[in-house]
Amino acid sequence: MHTSWQEHQIERQQSMGEAERDVYAVKFAAARLAMTVGQQIFDARTAAGLSQRALAKRMGTSQAAIDRLESGGTAATLTTLQKVASALGLVVGVAFHPAA
Repeated sequence: MHTSWQEHQIERQQSMGEAERDVYAVKFAAARLAMTVGQQIFDARTAAGLSQRALAKRMGTSQAAIDRLESGGTAATLTTLQKVASALGLVVGVAFHPAA
Protein backbone atom coordinates (compact mmCIF):
# COMPACT_ATOMS: atom_id res chain seq x y z
CA MET A 1 0.00 0.00 0.00
CA HIS A 2 1.33 3.44 -0.94
CA THR A 3 1.30 5.99 1.87
CA SER A 4 1.01 9.66 0.97
CA TRP A 5 3.36 12.21 2.46
CA GLN A 6 0.53 13.66 4.56
CA GLU A 7 -0.47 10.22 5.86
CA HIS A 8 3.14 9.54 6.76
CA GLN A 9 3.38 12.85 8.64
CA ILE A 10 0.19 12.12 10.58
CA GLU A 11 1.44 8.65 11.51
CA ARG A 12 4.80 10.07 12.56
CA GLN A 13 3.23 12.75 14.72
CA GLN A 14 0.91 10.24 16.37
CA SER A 15 3.93 8.16 17.38
CA MET A 16 5.59 11.17 19.05
CA GLY A 17 5.37 12.09 22.69
CA GLU A 18 4.01 15.49 23.66
CA ALA A 19 7.46 17.09 24.04
CA GLU A 20 8.51 15.73 20.64
CA ARG A 21 5.34 17.11 19.03
CA ASP A 22 6.06 20.53 20.56
CA VAL A 23 9.59 20.55 19.10
CA TYR A 24 8.23 19.38 15.74
CA ALA A 25 5.63 22.16 15.71
CA VAL A 26 8.26 24.83 16.40
CA LYS A 27 10.56 23.50 13.67
CA PHE A 28 7.68 23.16 11.21
CA ALA A 29 6.60 26.76 11.87
CA ALA A 30 10.18 27.97 11.31
CA ALA A 31 10.40 26.07 8.02
CA ARG A 32 7.03 27.45 6.90
CA LEU A 33 8.18 31.00 7.71
CA ALA A 34 11.44 30.50 5.79
CA MET A 35 9.48 29.29 2.77
CA THR A 36 7.03 32.19 2.98
CA VAL A 37 9.86 34.74 3.19
CA GLY A 38 11.65 32.94 0.36
CA GLN A 39 8.56 33.26 -1.84
CA GLN A 40 8.36 36.98 -1.04
CA ILE A 41 12.01 37.44 -1.99
CA PHE A 42 11.43 35.55 -5.24
CA ASP A 43 8.33 37.63 -6.02
CA ALA A 44 10.13 40.92 -5.32
CA ARG A 45 13.19 39.91 -7.34
CA THR A 46 11.19 38.78 -10.37
CA ALA A 47 8.97 41.89 -10.18
CA ALA A 48 12.18 43.93 -10.34
CA GLY A 49 13.22 41.97 -13.43
CA LEU A 50 16.40 40.67 -11.82
CA SER A 51 18.04 37.27 -12.01
CA GLN A 52 19.33 35.61 -8.87
CA ARG A 53 22.85 36.40 -10.07
CA ALA A 54 22.03 40.10 -10.53
CA LEU A 55 20.46 40.37 -7.07
CA ALA A 56 23.44 38.55 -5.56
CA LYS A 57 25.82 40.99 -7.21
CA ARG A 58 23.90 43.96 -5.80
CA MET A 59 24.04 42.38 -2.35
CA GLY A 60 27.67 41.28 -2.51
CA THR A 61 26.81 37.62 -2.11
CA SER A 62 26.54 34.52 -4.27
CA GLN A 63 23.75 33.32 -6.53
CA ALA A 64 23.66 30.13 -4.45
CA ALA A 65 22.91 32.19 -1.33
CA ILE A 66 19.96 33.82 -3.10
CA ASP A 67 18.74 30.40 -4.23
CA ARG A 68 18.87 29.10 -0.64
CA LEU A 69 16.90 32.13 0.57
CA GLU A 70 14.25 31.81 -2.12
CA SER A 71 13.84 28.06 -1.63
CA GLY A 72 13.44 28.41 2.13
CA GLY A 73 16.59 26.36 2.60
CA THR A 74 17.96 28.91 5.00
CA ALA A 75 16.21 31.29 7.35
CA ALA A 76 16.96 34.92 6.55
CA THR A 77 18.19 37.17 9.33
CA LEU A 78 16.81 40.68 9.62
CA THR A 79 20.19 41.96 8.39
CA THR A 80 19.94 39.78 5.27
CA LEU A 81 16.36 40.88 4.66
CA GLN A 82 17.50 44.50 4.91
CA LYS A 83 20.22 43.82 2.31
CA VAL A 84 17.68 42.17 -0.01
CA ALA A 85 15.25 45.04 0.40
CA SER A 86 17.92 47.68 -0.17
CA ALA A 87 19.17 45.90 -3.29
CA LEU A 88 15.59 45.89 -4.63
CA GLY A 89 14.77 49.48 -3.61
CA LEU A 90 12.33 48.27 -0.96
CA VAL A 91 11.97 48.47 2.81
CA VAL A 92 11.47 45.64 5.29
CA GLY A 93 8.38 45.57 7.47
CA VAL A 94 7.84 43.26 10.42
CA ALA A 95 4.42 42.51 11.89
CA PHE A 96 3.27 40.35 14.77
CA HIS A 97 -0.11 38.59 14.66
CA PRO A 98 -2.04 36.54 17.17
CA ALA A 99 -1.23 32.82 17.08
CA ALA A 100 -3.79 30.70 15.29
